[in-house]
Amino acid sequence: MALEEELATLMAAAQGGDAAAYRSLLKACLPVVSAIARAQGVRGEAVDDVVQDALMTVHRARASYDPARPFLPWLRAITQRRAIDRLRRAGRRPREVNDPLAYEAEVDPGPIPGHGLEARDRAAALARAVAALPDGQRQAVEHLGLRELSLDETAALTGRSKGALKVNLHRALKALRASLTQERE
Repeated sequence: MALEEELATLMAAAQGGDAAAYRSLLKACLPVVSAIARAQGVRGEAVDDVVQDALMTVHRARASYDPARPFLPWLRAITQRRAIDRLRRAGRRPREVNDPLAYEAEVDPGPIPGHGLEARDRAAALARAVAALPDGQRQAVEHLGLRELSLDETAALTGRSKGALKVNLHRALKALRASLTQERE
């Protein structure tokens, strides 16, 4: 409790304009602020940064301190907020890590080996199945499904009605599904 009374007395004197008391207050706050910052999880030279930030905040907010209230909780609140700010800033910065084993174990973000072969095989199977369709169904699939033309555009190109194109597409999709399923088995 002696520290609390000493710091509160020094702060009250500093608020009254006593420069020597203010210097003594800041000097007495150093170990307290440092301990609070470490308790918050701040490590290394970041503790010095938190101490500096906290003392700057004490300087800026010294007029808001009420001498009738305890000093240490006021100082603790300021220091905890500065420590949290420091931890947040440190968390946002990417850190470079030199870990050769982690580098070797890193998964290659590129395509899976053989993926291109499977895709080509599927595309070739689809092309064979589409080519095997009757003419009307093949045209419906090519224009409506593969080239993504509208019904109006496809009707104008092929000379068939929209209804006939819909029927042809439905039958073609059914035939393709059966053909591709049969090929997989």
